[in-house]
Amino acid sequence: MQSFLEPEQPTILRWWPLAALVVGLATVLSVFTGYSEPQTAAASPNPTQQSRILQSVTQLQGRLHRLPQDALGWAQLGSAYVELARITADPSYYAKAQGALDKSLALRPADNGPALLGMGALANARHDFGAAKDWGLKALAVQPRSAEVFGVLADAYTQLGDEGGAMEATQNMLDVKPNVASFTRASYFFETHGRADDARMALDRALAAAGAPDEIAFCRYYLGELAFNSGNLDEAEQQYTAGLRVVQDQTLLQGQAKVAAARGDFDRALSAYKNLVLRTPLPQYILEYGELLDAAGRPDEAAVQFEILAQQQKLMEAQGATDDLATSLMLADHGDKAEALRRAEAEWGRRQNVLVADALAWALHVNGRDAEALPYMDKAMALGWNNALFAYHRGMIHLALGQPADAEKYLAQALATNPHFSVLHAPIAQKRLAELRSGR
Repeated sequence: MQSFLEPEQPTILRWWPLAALVVGLATVLSVFTGYSEPQTAAASPNPTQQSRILQSVTQLQGRLHRLPQDALGWAQLGSAYVELARITADPSYYAKAQGALDKSLALRPADNGPALLGMGALANARHDFGAAKDWGLKALAVQPRSAEVFGVLADAYTQLGDEGGAMEATQNMLDVKPNVASFTRASYFFETHGRADDARMALDRALAAAGAPDEIAFCRYYLGELAFNSGNLDEAEQQYTAGLRVVQDQTLLQGQAKVAAARGDFDRALSAYKNLVLRTPLPQYILEYGELLDAAGRPDEAAVQFEILAQQQKLMEAQGATDDLATSLMLADHGDKAEALRRAEAEWGRRQNVLVADALAWALHVNGRDAEALPYMDKAMALGWNNALFAYHRGMIHLALGQPADAEKYLAQALATNPHFSVLHAPIAQKRLAELRSGR
Protein backbone atom coordinates (compact mmCIF):
# COMPACT_ATOMS: atom_id res chain seq x y z
CA MET A 1 0.00 0.00 0.00
CA GLN A 2 1.25 3.46 -0.81
CA SER A 3 2.29 5.43 2.22
CA PHE A 4 -0.26 7.71 3.84
CA LEU A 5 2.52 9.80 5.30
CA GLU A 6 4.47 10.54 2.12
CA PRO A 7 4.25 14.28 1.39
CA GLU A 8 3.52 13.80 -2.29
CA GLN A 9 0.48 11.62 -1.57
CA PRO A 10 -1.55 13.21 1.22
CA THR A 11 -4.83 12.18 -0.40
CA ILE A 12 -4.06 8.53 0.33
CA LEU A 13 -6.64 8.93 3.11
CA ARG A 14 -9.33 7.97 0.63
CA TRP A 15 -7.88 4.45 0.54
CA TRP A 16 -9.17 3.65 4.01
CA PRO A 17 -12.88 2.87 4.46
CA LEU A 18 -14.76 5.02 6.89
CA ALA A 19 -16.48 1.94 8.24
CA ALA A 20 -13.27 0.64 9.83
CA LEU A 21 -13.62 -0.68 13.36
CA VAL A 22 -12.85 1.86 16.04
CA VAL A 23 -11.19 0.96 19.33
CA GLY A 24 -11.51 2.87 22.57
CA LEU A 25 -9.27 5.77 23.40
CA ALA A 26 -7.60 3.96 26.25
CA THR A 27 -4.80 3.10 23.81
CA VAL A 28 -4.25 6.70 22.74
CA LEU A 29 -1.57 7.61 25.22
CA SER A 30 1.69 9.45 25.06
CA VAL A 31 1.68 10.93 21.60
CA PHE A 32 -0.81 13.48 22.83
CA THR A 33 1.22 14.20 25.85
CA GLY A 34 3.79 14.97 23.24
CA TYR A 35 1.27 16.63 20.99
CA SER A 36 0.31 19.11 23.59
CA GLU A 37 3.48 19.36 25.59
CA PRO A 38 4.24 22.96 24.71
CA GLN A 39 0.64 23.82 25.49
CA THR A 40 0.10 20.73 27.93
CA ALA A 41 -1.11 17.62 28.56
CA ALA A 42 -3.04 14.78 27.06
CA ALA A 43 -6.78 14.90 26.82
CA SER A 44 -8.57 14.12 30.06
CA PRO A 45 -11.95 12.41 29.81
CA ASN A 46 -15.37 13.27 31.01
CA PRO A 47 -16.67 11.91 34.32
CA THR A 48 -18.61 9.16 32.53
CA GLN A 49 -15.45 7.81 30.94
CA GLN A 50 -13.61 7.88 34.24
CA SER A 51 -16.49 6.06 35.89
CA ARG A 52 -16.37 3.37 33.21
CA ILE A 53 -12.67 2.80 33.79
CA LEU A 54 -13.16 2.64 37.55
CA GLN A 55 -15.99 0.17 37.04
CA SER A 56 -13.70 -1.93 34.84
CA VAL A 57 -11.03 -1.84 37.54
CA THR A 58 -13.54 -3.01 40.15
CA GLN A 59 -14.70 -5.87 37.91
CA LEU A 60 -11.13 -6.94 37.18
CA GLN A 61 -10.24 -6.84 40.86
CA GLY A 62 -13.21 -9.08 41.63
CA ARG A 63 -12.23 -11.50 38.88
CA LEU A 64 -8.63 -11.65 40.05
CA HIS A 65 -9.73 -12.28 43.62
CA ARG A 66 -11.47 -15.41 42.31
CA LEU A 67 -8.82 -16.27 39.70
CA PRO A 68 -5.47 -14.94 40.95
CA GLN A 69 -3.55 -16.90 38.28
CA ASP A 70 -5.25 -15.04 35.40
CA ALA A 71 -2.29 -13.45 33.63
CA LEU A 72 -4.48 -11.67 31.10
CA GLY A 73 -6.64 -10.20 33.85
CA TRP A 74 -3.58 -8.78 35.59
CA ALA A 75 -2.38 -7.24 32.31
CA GLN A 76 -5.78 -5.66 31.73
CA LEU A 77 -5.83 -4.29 35.27
CA GLY A 78 -2.36 -2.79 34.81
CA SER A 79 -3.39 -1.08 31.59
CA ALA A 80 -6.52 0.30 33.27
CA TYR A 81 -4.38 1.78 36.03
CA VAL A 82 -2.17 3.46 33.42
CA GLU A 83 -5.22 5.10 31.94
CA LEU A 84 -6.48 6.21 35.34
CA ALA A 85 -3.13 7.83 36.09
CA ARG A 86 -3.32 9.73 32.83
CA ILE A 87 -6.83 11.05 33.24
CA THR A 88 -6.77 11.83 36.96
CA ALA A 89 -3.18 13.14 37.28
CA ASP A 90 -2.88 10.79 40.26
CA PRO A 91 0.63 9.29 40.10
CA SER A 92 -0.15 6.62 42.69
CA TYR A 93 -1.76 4.60 39.90
CA TYR A 94 1.64 4.11 38.27
CA ALA A 95 2.84 1.88 41.10
CA LYS A 96 -0.42 -0.07 40.97
CA ALA A 97 -0.03 -0.51 37.21
CA GLN A 98 3.56 -1.66 37.66
CA GLY A 99 2.53 -4.21 40.27
CA ALA A 100 -0.29 -5.64 38.17
CA LEU A 101 1.83 -5.87 35.02
CA ASP A 102 4.74 -7.45 36.91
CA LYS A 103 2.30 -10.03 38.31
CA SER A 104 1.04 -10.81 34.81
CA LEU A 105 4.57 -11.32 33.49
CA ALA A 106 5.49 -13.49 36.49
CA LEU A 107 2.50 -15.72 35.78
CA ARG A 108 3.17 -15.81 32.05
CA PRO A 109 6.73 -14.72 31.25
CA ALA A 110 6.65 -15.87 27.62
CA ASP A 111 4.38 -14.66 24.80
CA ASN A 112 2.48 -12.29 27.08
CA GLY A 113 1.67 -9.59 24.54
CA PRO A 114 -0.95 -7.72 26.63
CA ALA A 115 1.44 -7.31 29.57
CA LEU A 116 4.30 -6.22 27.32
CA LEU A 117 1.98 -3.72 25.67
CA GLY A 118 0.90 -2.47 29.09
CA MET A 119 4.51 -2.05 30.14
CA GLY A 120 5.16 0.01 27.02
CA ALA A 121 2.16 2.23 27.71
CA LEU A 122 3.24 2.64 31.35
CA ALA A 123 6.76 3.62 30.31
CA ASN A 124 5.38 6.18 27.86
CA ALA A 125 3.12 7.59 30.57
CA ARG A 126 6.11 7.92 32.89
CA HIS A 127 8.09 9.60 30.08
CA ASP A 128 10.62 6.77 30.02
CA PHE A 129 10.50 6.62 26.25
CA GLY A 130 13.58 4.48 25.79
CA ALA A 131 12.03 1.77 27.93
CA ALA A 132 8.72 2.23 26.10
CA LYS A 133 10.43 1.52 22.80
CA ASP A 134 12.08 -1.60 24.24
CA TRP A 135 8.80 -2.91 25.66
CA GLY A 136 7.05 -2.06 22.41
CA LEU A 137 9.54 -4.04 20.36
CA LYS A 138 9.14 -7.01 22.71
CA ALA A 139 5.37 -6.78 22.33
CA LEU A 140 5.73 -6.52 18.56
CA ALA A 141 7.62 -9.81 18.46
CA VAL A 142 4.60 -11.46 20.11
CA GLN A 143 1.87 -9.44 18.36
CA PRO A 144 3.30 -8.39 14.98
CA ARG A 145 -0.05 -7.11 13.65
CA SER A 146 -1.23 -5.17 16.68
CA ALA A 147 -2.27 -1.57 16.05
CA GLU A 148 -1.98 -0.84 19.77
CA VAL A 149 1.64 -2.00 19.81
CA PHE A 150 2.43 0.19 16.82
CA GLY A 151 0.78 3.04 18.73
CA VAL A 152 3.11 2.57 21.70
CA LEU A 153 6.08 2.49 19.34
CA ALA A 154 4.90 5.55 17.42
CA ASP A 155 4.63 7.48 20.68
CA ALA A 156 8.03 6.35 21.90
CA TYR A 157 9.82 7.05 18.61
CA THR A 158 8.16 10.47 18.36
CA GLN A 159 9.31 11.46 21.81
CA LEU A 160 12.81 10.09 21.23
CA GLY A 161 13.13 12.20 18.09
CA ASP A 162 13.38 9.18 15.78
CA GLU A 163 11.38 10.58 12.85
CA GLY A 164 11.89 7.54 10.65
CA GLY A 165 10.78 5.16 13.38
CA ALA A 166 7.76 7.31 14.22
CA MET A 167 6.70 7.50 10.59
CA GLU A 168 7.05 3.76 10.05
CA ALA A 169 5.17 2.86 13.23
CA THR A 170 2.36 5.30 12.45
CA GLN A 171 2.10 4.02 8.88
CA ASN A 172 1.97 0.42 10.14
CA MET A 173 -0.72 1.39 12.61
CA LEU A 174 -2.77 2.95 9.81
CA ASP A 175 -2.31 -0.14 7.65
CA VAL A 176 -3.47 -2.47 10.41
CA LYS A 177 -6.33 -0.40 11.83
CA PRO A 178 -7.28 2.96 10.25
CA ASN A 179 -9.23 4.32 13.21
CA VAL A 180 -9.30 7.28 15.58
CA ALA A 181 -6.08 6.28 17.33
CA SER A 182 -4.08 5.92 14.12
CA PHE A 183 -5.48 8.93 12.26
CA THR A 184 -4.86 11.21 15.23
CA ARG A 185 -1.24 10.07 15.43
CA ALA A 186 -0.91 10.74 11.71
CA SER A 187 -2.32 14.21 12.29
CA TYR A 188 0.33 14.93 14.88
CA PHE A 189 3.04 13.73 12.52
CA PHE A 190 1.73 16.05 9.81
CA GLU A 191 1.45 19.06 12.10
CA THR A 192 4.96 18.73 13.47
CA HIS A 193 6.26 18.53 9.91
CA GLY A 194 4.55 21.75 8.84
CA ARG A 195 1.68 20.10 6.97
CA ALA A 196 -1.29 21.71 8.69
CA ASP A 197 -3.78 20.96 5.91
CA ASP A 198 -2.89 17.28 5.96
CA ALA A 199 -3.10 17.29 9.76
CA ARG A 200 -6.62 18.69 9.57
CA MET A 201 -7.60 16.18 6.90
CA ALA A 202 -6.35 13.31 9.08
CA LEU A 203 -8.40 14.59 12.01
CA ASP A 204 -11.45 14.89 9.78
CA ARG A 205 -11.00 11.23 8.91
CA ALA A 206 -10.60 10.39 12.59
CA LEU A 207 -13.84 12.23 13.32
CA ALA A 208 -15.61 10.37 10.52
CA ALA A 209 -14.39 7.08 11.98
CA ALA A 210 -15.36 8.00 15.54
CA GLY A 211 -18.30 6.18 17.03
CA ALA A 212 -18.33 6.66 20.79
CA PRO A 213 -18.98 10.11 22.28
CA ASP A 214 -15.54 10.09 23.91
CA GLU A 215 -13.91 9.61 20.52
CA ILE A 216 -15.94 12.40 18.94
CA ALA A 217 -14.98 14.75 21.78
CA PHE A 218 -11.34 13.73 21.42
CA CYS A 219 -11.35 14.58 17.70
CA ARG A 220 -13.24 17.84 18.20
CA TYR A 221 -10.72 18.94 20.80
CA TYR A 222 -7.74 18.44 18.51
CA LEU A 223 -9.52 20.05 15.57
CA GLY A 224 -10.04 22.98 17.92
CA GLU A 225 -6.36 22.90 18.86
CA LEU A 226 -5.31 23.03 15.21
CA ALA A 227 -7.54 26.03 14.70
CA PHE A 228 -6.36 27.76 17.88
CA ASN A 229 -2.71 27.16 17.06
CA SER A 230 -3.24 28.90 13.72
CA GLY A 231 -4.95 31.88 15.39
CA ASN A 232 -8.49 31.02 14.26
CA LEU A 233 -10.43 31.60 17.47
CA ASP A 234 -13.88 31.31 15.88
CA GLU A 235 -13.15 27.91 14.38
CA ALA A 236 -11.52 26.74 17.60
CA GLU A 237 -14.54 27.72 19.67
CA GLN A 238 -16.89 26.04 17.19
CA GLN A 239 -14.97 22.77 17.48
CA TYR A 240 -14.81 22.86 21.28
CA THR A 241 -18.52 23.70 21.48
CA ALA A 242 -19.43 20.94 19.02
CA GLY A 243 -17.57 18.46 21.21
CA LEU A 244 -19.33 19.66 24.33
CA ARG A 245 -22.69 19.01 22.69
CA VAL A 246 -21.72 15.34 22.72
CA VAL A 247 -20.08 15.06 26.12
CA GLN A 248 -18.92 17.33 28.94
CA ASP A 249 -15.20 16.77 28.54
CA GLN A 250 -12.65 18.71 30.60
CA THR A 251 -10.31 19.28 27.67
CA LEU A 252 -13.08 20.93 25.67
CA LEU A 253 -13.85 23.19 28.63
CA GLN A 254 -10.16 24.07 28.76
CA GLY A 255 -10.31 24.92 25.07
CA GLN A 256 -13.21 27.30 25.67
CA ALA A 257 -11.36 28.89 28.60
CA LYS A 258 -8.30 29.38 26.41
CA VAL A 259 -10.40 31.10 23.74
CA ALA A 260 -11.98 33.36 26.35
CA ALA A 261 -8.52 34.36 27.60
CA ALA A 262 -7.34 35.04 24.05
CA ARG A 263 -10.32 37.34 23.53
CA GLY A 264 -9.52 39.24 26.73
CA ASP A 265 -12.48 37.88 28.69
CA PHE A 266 -10.35 37.20 31.76
CA ASP A 267 -13.24 36.87 34.20
CA ARG A 268 -14.80 34.03 32.24
CA ALA A 269 -11.43 32.39 31.59
CA LEU A 270 -10.32 32.58 35.21
CA SER A 271 -13.57 31.10 36.44
CA ALA A 272 -13.28 28.24 33.97
CA TYR A 273 -9.65 27.51 34.84
CA LYS A 274 -10.40 27.59 38.55
CA ASN A 275 -12.99 24.86 38.03
CA LEU A 276 -10.61 22.89 35.82
CA VAL A 277 -7.76 22.76 38.31
CA LEU A 278 -10.15 21.77 41.10
CA ARG A 279 -11.67 18.93 39.09
CA THR A 280 -8.72 17.78 36.99
CA PRO A 281 -5.41 19.16 38.29
CA LEU A 282 -3.33 18.38 35.22
CA PRO A 283 0.00 20.25 35.04
CA GLN A 284 -1.05 22.03 31.85
CA TYR A 285 -4.16 23.47 33.47
CA ILE A 286 -2.31 24.60 36.59
CA LEU A 287 0.38 26.33 34.54
CA GLU A 288 -2.13 28.05 32.25
CA TYR A 289 -4.21 29.14 35.24
CA GLY A 290 -1.14 30.58 36.95
CA GLU A 291 -0.07 32.50 33.87
CA LEU A 292 -3.59 33.82 33.39
CA LEU A 293 -3.68 35.02 37.00
CA ASP A 294 -0.36 36.75 36.41
CA ALA A 295 -1.63 38.40 33.23
CA ALA A 296 -4.74 39.53 35.11
CA GLY A 297 -2.58 41.35 37.66
CA ARG A 298 -2.89 38.80 40.46
CA PRO A 299 0.75 37.69 40.92
CA ASP A 300 0.36 36.38 44.47
CA GLU A 301 -2.38 33.98 43.42
CA ALA A 302 -0.33 33.02 40.39
CA ALA A 303 2.62 32.17 42.62
CA VAL A 304 0.42 29.79 44.57
CA GLN A 305 -0.40 27.89 41.39
CA PHE A 306 3.25 27.67 40.37
CA GLU A 307 4.10 26.30 43.80
CA ILE A 308 1.31 23.72 43.50
CA LEU A 309 2.74 22.73 40.14
CA ALA A 310 6.23 22.36 41.61
CA GLN A 311 4.92 20.14 44.40
CA GLN A 312 2.92 18.09 41.92
CA GLN A 313 6.05 17.50 39.86
CA LYS A 314 7.83 16.21 42.97
CA LEU A 315 4.99 13.77 43.61
CA MET A 316 5.15 12.55 40.02
CA GLU A 317 8.89 12.05 40.27
CA ALA A 318 8.44 10.08 43.48
CA GLN A 319 6.23 7.70 41.51
CA GLY A 320 8.81 7.25 38.77
CA ALA A 321 7.37 9.75 36.28
CA THR A 322 10.08 12.09 35.01
CA ASP A 323 9.06 15.18 33.05
CA ASP A 324 12.06 17.48 33.01
CA LEU A 325 10.75 19.05 29.80
CA ALA A 326 7.63 20.55 31.37
CA THR A 327 9.51 21.38 34.55
CA SER A 328 12.25 23.18 32.63
CA LEU A 329 9.80 25.33 30.71
CA MET A 330 7.95 26.23 33.90
CA LEU A 331 11.13 27.11 35.80
CA ALA A 332 12.56 29.12 32.91
CA ASP A 333 9.57 31.45 33.06
CA HIS A 334 8.56 31.23 36.71
CA GLY A 335 11.35 29.87 38.88
CA ASP A 336 14.98 28.87 39.23
CA LYS A 337 16.60 29.53 35.85
CA ALA A 338 19.73 27.55 36.60
CA GLU A 339 17.58 24.57 37.59
CA ALA A 340 15.59 25.04 34.37
CA LEU A 341 18.79 24.60 32.39
CA ARG A 342 19.85 21.57 34.38
CA ARG A 343 16.47 19.96 33.76
CA ALA A 344 16.53 20.75 30.04
CA GLU A 345 20.03 19.32 29.67
CA ALA A 346 18.98 16.18 31.52
CA GLU A 347 15.97 15.75 29.23
CA TRP A 348 18.14 16.29 26.14
CA GLY A 349 20.33 13.47 27.40
CA ARG A 350 17.31 11.15 27.33
CA ARG A 351 15.50 12.27 24.19
CA GLN A 352 16.39 14.63 21.41
CA ASN A 353 13.18 15.76 19.80
CA VAL A 354 12.10 19.21 18.66
CA LEU A 355 10.23 20.00 21.89
CA VAL A 356 13.26 19.33 24.03
CA ALA A 357 15.51 21.26 21.64
CA ASP A 358 13.23 24.28 22.03
CA ALA A 359 13.15 23.95 25.83
CA LEU A 360 16.94 23.67 26.01
CA ALA A 361 17.37 26.70 23.78
CA TRP A 362 15.00 28.72 25.97
CA ALA A 363 16.72 27.61 29.16
CA LEU A 364 20.06 28.65 27.71
CA HIS A 365 18.55 32.01 26.72
CA VAL A 366 17.16 32.85 30.16
CA ASN A 367 20.60 32.03 31.56
CA GLY A 368 22.24 34.50 29.19
CA ARG A 369 23.84 31.88 26.93
CA ASP A 370 22.21 32.90 23.67
CA ALA A 371 25.04 31.97 21.32
CA GLU A 372 24.74 28.38 22.60
CA ALA A 373 20.96 28.53 22.36
CA LEU A 374 20.71 29.29 18.65
CA PRO A 375 21.89 25.88 17.34
CA TYR A 376 19.21 24.21 19.45
CA MET A 377 16.58 26.48 17.91
CA ASP A 378 17.82 25.26 14.51
CA LYS A 379 17.12 21.71 15.70
CA ALA A 380 13.72 22.70 17.11
CA MET A 381 12.59 24.20 13.80
CA ALA A 382 14.23 21.59 11.54
CA LEU A 383 11.01 19.68 10.78
CA GLY A 384 9.17 22.78 9.55
CA TRP A 385 6.62 22.88 12.39
CA ASN A 386 4.86 26.25 12.23
CA ASN A 387 4.91 26.64 16.00
CA ALA A 388 4.36 30.16 17.34
CA LEU A 389 6.16 29.50 20.63
CA PHE A 390 9.24 28.20 18.82
CA ALA A 391 9.30 31.30 16.60
CA TYR A 392 8.91 33.56 19.63
CA HIS A 393 11.76 31.85 21.47
CA ARG A 394 13.99 32.19 18.43
CA GLY A 395 13.08 35.84 17.98
CA MET A 396 13.96 36.65 21.57
CA ILE A 397 17.28 34.82 21.26
CA HIS A 398 18.16 36.84 18.16
CA LEU A 399 17.15 40.00 19.99
CA ALA A 400 19.48 39.16 22.87
CA LEU A 401 22.28 38.50 20.37
CA GLY A 402 21.85 41.97 18.87
CA GLN A 403 20.45 40.67 15.58
CA PRO A 404 17.38 42.91 15.04
CA ALA A 405 16.51 41.77 11.50
CA ASP A 406 16.28 38.12 12.53
CA ALA A 407 14.52 39.06 15.76
CA GLU A 408 11.89 40.99 13.83
CA LYS A 409 11.45 38.13 11.35
CA TYR A 410 10.75 35.50 13.98
CA LEU A 411 8.66 37.63 16.32
CA ALA A 412 6.50 38.58 13.35
CA GLN A 413 6.27 34.90 12.40
CA ALA A 414 5.14 33.96 15.89
CA LEU A 415 2.36 36.54 15.90
CA ALA A 416 1.32 35.78 12.33
CA THR A 417 1.04 32.09 13.19
CA ASN A 418 -1.03 32.71 16.31
CA PRO A 419 -1.29 36.15 17.93
CA HIS A 420 -2.77 34.46 21.03
CA PHE A 421 -0.13 31.76 21.47
CA SER A 422 0.54 32.66 25.13
CA VAL A 423 -1.02 35.06 27.63
CA LEU A 424 2.49 35.49 29.02
CA HIS A 425 4.64 35.75 25.90
CA ALA A 426 2.36 37.10 23.15
CA PRO A 427 2.17 40.61 24.71
CA ILE A 428 5.97 40.63 25.01
CA ALA A 429 6.29 39.60 21.37
CA GLN A 430 3.94 42.40 20.32
CA LYS A 431 5.85 44.99 22.36
CA ARG A 432 9.31 43.93 21.16
CA LEU A 433 8.18 43.73 17.54
CA ALA A 434 6.71 47.24 17.72
CA GLU A 435 9.96 48.52 19.20
CA LEU A 436 12.00 46.89 16.46
CA ARG A 437 9.80 48.32 13.73
CA SER A 438 9.76 51.79 15.25
CA GLY A 439 13.56 51.77 15.47
CA ARG A 440 14.19 51.21 11.78
